[in-house]
Amino acid sequence: MFESLTEKLEGAINKIKGYGKITEDNISDAMRDVRLALLEADVNYKVVKEFTNKVKEKALGEEVKKSLKPGEMFLKILKDELLSLLGNDKAELDLSKNPSIIMLVGLQGSGKTTTIGKLGNLLRKKKARKPMFIAADVYRPAAIDQLKQLGKELNIEVYDEGQTNAVTIVQNGINHAKEKGYDVVLVDTAGRLHIDEKLMDELKSINDTVKPGEIILVIDAMIGQDAINVINGFNDALPLTGTILTKMDGDTKGGVALSAKHLTGVPIKFIGTSEKLDGLDEFNPERMVSRILGNGDIMSIIEKAESVIDEKEAMSTVKKLKQGKFDLEDFLVQLKQIKKLGPLENLLKLLPGARKMGLNNISIDPKQFSKIEAIIQSMTIKERKNPDVIKASRKQRIAKGSGSTVQDVNKLLNQFEQMQKMMKMMKNGNFKMPF
Repeated sequence: MFESLTEKLEGAINKIKGYGKITEDNISDAMRDVRLALLEADVNYKVVKEFTNKVKEKALGEEVKKSLKPGEMFLKILKDELLSLLGNDKAELDLSKNPSIIMLVGLQGSGKTTTIGKLGNLLRKKKARKPMFIAADVYRPAAIDQLKQLGKELNIEVYDEGQTNAVTIVQNGINHAKEKGYDVVLVDTAGRLHIDEKLMDELKSINDTVKPGEIILVIDAMIGQDAINVINGFNDALPLTGTILTKMDGDTKGGVALSAKHLTGVPIKFIGTSEKLDGLDEFNPERMVSRILGNGDIMSIIEKAESVIDEKEAMSTVKKLKQGKFDLEDFLVQLKQIKKLGPLENLLKLLPGARKMGLNNISIDPKQFSKIEAIIQSMTIKERKNPDVIKASRKQRIAKGSGSTVQDVNKLLNQFEQMQKMMKMMKNGNFKMPF
């Protein structure tokens, strides 16, 4: 997401940093690069024109002219204007009612039903809510079955009445939610291949009848600038409270994120970051701008870690590391914790300077983690606690039991030995950074 845009913007920023002062000529040169970068990222041309004009005007202002570091001032202007495009503040969900009703709408194929599963999962984990799903897509039996399957996986109840009247289903579903004590109701509505009158009339009827606190449009970010027309089409008929951009982890250039809020006035509330049921993130404009400008997103890494890593086990590990008592049994526990974080390459991309370090294109084969896990699990408790006892015959047994080779076992043991040596050096205060 945004890798190409980040690279090109960094080039423009570096140009300005090389100048002793900003002039009409050199700012025009840099802004040409910014303009091309945004257009190539599929940002709407009207947005690009307005954005570059504002940045150029501010960059030629008196404050920048008097600045001793024009590069830093230019970077601040870029950041402020990008934030302005994205909406400055994070758009929170309205969960004030009990139950809070969230209606998801969108075109067919936008990922609406899967997104309901992800949103329900997020609300339960991060907001401590008790969600229920309503299957109101009465035209596609597969959509009802898909939602029921998601509900089964997440252990979230799905209310459905089959292919009857959508408005009645939603009404009855909300009454059921009140009786059962659910505090959030997520309504899955019918999608179409395009915006049509019948679709909109049904959505209007649901809105008029149950008056949801949130009407969120789910958009496939890969449709690019057509997303603007889709948002405006739905917003003309319904009071949209936000959008969710799906497939932001795919081949999308990301430009729709920089255009949507500015052109439609409808805020982005979430973005889809993977196909997994935890692959939905709250949209935070400031963090997104930080990523676009190559400064990473450390807070998202921390939040992800906090959501999946057991604090008690983490503290126990820290204590053992300090005492120099970290063994393969502890390593196995940590490996299982790391696997919960999802694809590690996605986290590496969030580190500051990831692109410059080549971490944005790195690929980590999850099979390698599974292989290490299998090798350690094929050891006895005694062997995990004291790897020094693992000699030739034990290595052969471990390799056979884990479906690997003796060379794989040796490699793991050697790497673990090096890690233990480094930890001892750190414990004794003899470890020095190699730079």
